[in-house]
Amino acid sequence: MASHLLRQPRWVLVAAAPALLFLSLVVPFSAAKLTTGYYRKSCPRVEQIVSDVVTNKQISSPTTAAGALRLFFHDCFVGGCDASVLISTNAFNRAERDADINLSLPGDAFDAVVRAKTALELQCPGTVSCADILALATRDLVSMLGGPFYAVPLGRKDGLASHAASVEGNLPRPNMTMDAMIALFAAKGFTEQEMVALAGAHTVGFSHCKEFAARIFRAFDPSMDPRFAQALQKACAKYVEDDTIATFNDVMTPGKFDNMYYLNLKRGLGLLTSDHALVADRRTKPLVDLYAANQSAFFRDFSRAMLKLGLLGVKTGRQGEVRRRCHDFNNLFA
Repeated sequence: MASHLLRQPRWVLVAAAPALLFLSLVVPFSAAKLTTGYYRKSCPRVEQIVSDVVTNKQISSPTTAAGALRLFFHDCFVGGCDASVLISTNAFNRAERDADINLSLPGDAFDAVVRAKTALELQCPGTVSCADILALATRDLVSMLGGPFYAVPLGRKDGLASHAASVEGNLPRPNMTMDAMIALFAAKGFTEQEMVALAGAHTVGFSHCKEFAARIFRAFDPSMDPRFAQALQKACAKYVEDDTIATFNDVMTPGKFDNMYYLNLKRGLGLLTSDHALVADRRTKPLVDLYAANQSAFFRDFSRAMLKLGLLGVKTGRQGEVRRRCHDFNNLFA
C-alpha cells in the first residue's frame, strides 16, 4: 500500500434502528445480471464474513466507515464500480489511487477491503470480487453508524484497467459551482435529488483544511457562522506546514450517520464551498430543507441513490475478473 494512504489526519476540531430497504430500478443490461443471491451456493456466508471483518475494523479504527463511503464513490464515478481504485501503481502503470484527488483516500478503508478479501479467500477461494466486497463493506459500515441498511445486488467483476489519467473530470471538487456539480452528476445519470441525497454522506468523515481554506482565511465567507469560521481558522492555522490537518465534516455528530449534515447547512455550518452551494441554490435548497426536517426521507433517498451508484458501470462475465489480491490485476500487464 502506498505510504500516502497510511497517513492519518490530525484531528484538531471535535465538536435509529436501521431499516432493510429493497428497491427496484431500471438498470443497464450488465447491472441487471446482479442479484442479492449471487453467492448463495458458491460462498453462502459472504455477507456475514464481510460484516464481521469490517465491524472489527471500524471498532479499532473509527474513521473506516467514512473512508469506505468515499472510496466507494470514487471507485464508481470513475469507470464504474469495479474496484479499479484499489489497484496499486507499478512500474508499468500509474493507477487511479495515485491521482491527485485520490491521494487523501484513507488507508483504513483500503485495509478493510483487503482484510475482508483475505478472510473470503480462506473460505471461498477465487470467488468473491473486490468490487462486491467494497459495496458490501460500505453498506455495512453505514448501517453500523446508525444509517440505513439496504439490499446490495452482487455479481460485479473486478475491472481490468486503472489509470490515474482517467480520474480528472469525473469526481466533484470541493470548490465546484452548483451548475458544475449538477452537470457532473447528470453525466453519470443522477438527478439533482440523488446528488443531494448522496451529499449526505458528509454527515460522517473529515476534510483537510486546504479544501476549505479559501473560506476562512483573509476574509470569512459571510455565509458561514462567524464563530464556526473563527474556530476553523484557529484549528487550521498551520495547515500550510502540515497538510494532514483535518476537521470533521459534521462538527455536531461526527460519528453518527444521520441528517445533521443538512441541519448544519441551514445553520451556516457547512464546511466546503460545494456544501454551502446546496443550501444556497434554489434548485437544491428544497431538498436540503426536506432532509433536515425528515431523516426518514433522507435515509430512503440515500439508500435508493446508493443502490443506483452501486450499479454504475459494473462489469460482469468476461468484462472483468475476480482478483486474487485486490490491489493487483491477476495479469500484471492488464
